[in-house]
Amino acid sequence: MIFRQLFDAASSTYTYLLGDTSSGEALLIDPVFEQAQRDLSLIRELGLRLKLVVDTHAHADHITAAWLLKQKTGCLIASAAVINAEHLDIPLRHGQAFGVAGVSLEARATPGHTGGCMSYVLAGQSMVFTGDALLIRGCGRSDFQEGDAATLYHSITEQLFSLPDACEVYPAHDYNGRTQSSIGEERQYNARVGGSANEADFVGYMQAMNLPHPKKIDEAVPANLRSGRPENGKLPPEPDWADDLRVTYAGVPEVGSEWLLQHAAQVTLLDVRQAGEVIPGELPEVLKQALQIPLDQLRQRVCEVPNGQPVVTLCRSGRRSAMAVSILREQGREQVASLRGGLLPLGHG
Repeated sequence: MIFRQLFDAASSTYTYLLGDTSSGEALLIDPVFEQAQRDLSLIRELGLRLKLVVDTHAHADHITAAWLLKQKTGCLIASAAVINAEHLDIPLRHGQAFGVAGVSLEARATPGHTGGCMSYVLAGQSMVFTGDALLIRGCGRSDFQEGDAATLYHSITEQLFSLPDACEVYPAHDYNGRTQSSIGEERQYNARVGGSANEADFVGYMQAMNLPHPKKIDEAVPANLRSGRPENGKLPPEPDWADDLRVTYAGVPEVGSEWLLQHAAQVTLLDVRQAGEVIPGELPEVLKQALQIPLDQLRQRVCEVPNGQPVVTLCRSGRRSAMAVSILREQGREQVASLRGGLLPLGHG
């Protein structure tokens, strides 16, 4: 199984990618709207197809990317049936098995943080994705969205602490850089529900927390009840100057060689190789007018790059041209891309 833990710094949210190398199918748990491009880039680079997105609950601190990802890939959307979210394809109920080819999960109802929280246990009980029900040395708050401390206590102790000690815990959030725990660790050391804590201890702790109102709750919860669909129903705008434009998992916008050969006259070509690497007459005819500025001089000479049209950067392998894109973007250039794979696919460089 392919497994990746991804992080959104703005909301301290973890998104989890689970994929199967044999079938090529993948699912995402708790995707964040603003990180959809990143997640799709990783899925593409790993050779996977997104078939399912699933949320652990209706989040109050970020908007899910479920609807957006469905529009882009045709994947299905799953979350707890009791949430009654719009655009849902798979309404999950306690004990239900679900997943994609090669990756099977069991849904366990773990309400208390909200009324619709679910945790997802990987087949074989080696991993559990706990949402906000159980965090690393903590748990989600229980003072809004039908939350209830006593209910949360029973969800954790009966549904999660019944898993094997070695079962790895992957929460929806962590605010201190911790990435993973285990059921055994949390049963022993969790600051709110671990050790010999009973229901009264836990409820007393939770009721004394006096936390501030979540900053994004008034925006996030209604949006998440629509599975992340914007109120206007429109997809967010994306660069449209090149229909072959793709952004890599590293964050580099790229275009392919076939597109570039067909549209070279509509862009500024910027060759960032050293002068000694450039062989006169080596490039295809349509690329011969490339502006040549070595990468180590680009910051000082960026004013020589015309402003009137998009810029495509070139080098031997696409690595230096990726750095050139970064430099140009630092200078406020938006319509920029690197040639995917560099000049090598063209038989040059």
